[in-house]
Amino acid sequence: MKYPQTKEVLNQLVADLSQLSMVVHQTHWYMRGTNFLKLHPLMDEWQEDLDAQLDVISERLIALDGSPYSTLTEMADHTKIPDEPGTWDKSTPERFEIFSKDYRYLADLYQKGIEVSDDEKDFSTQDIFIGFKTETEKRLWMIQAELGKAPERDA
Repeated sequence: MKYPQTKEVLNQLVADLSQLSMVVHQTHWYMRGTNFLKLHPLMDEWQEDLDAQLDVISERLIALDGSPYSTLTEMADHTKIPDEPGTWDKSTPERFEIFSKDYRYLADLYQKGIEVSDDEKDFSTQDIFIGFKTETEKRLWMIQAELGKAPERDA
């Protein structure tokens, strides 16, 4: 089997991007308070970005003869991003703290993908990982800025 570790990271990303998209969607539904009019439509953009990443990642996995997770059960069984039950009692900053943790995890997973695809010499997939890691770190910077914090990528 060619690129086994790269395929493993790709499929992990399938599960995690699916879950993070749901976390963003949940925030879109349950958001209230200051900046609602600005942040509510922004959640649609974030979800679209995650779904676009998911499509590229899944199609790359298929191109490598892999089989992306494709059921809710598979996503739930394999994601490492925790479920957060929808409630009205979380503030927008609390939800952004969750985003911060989840996007940091995603950036780290892309970094792992960069490393394993380098080891396996799958430079086409590595290019995808590098681009999405860059986008994810930018999003993390913006989330942290909304919280009044530095990006803390070295934390």
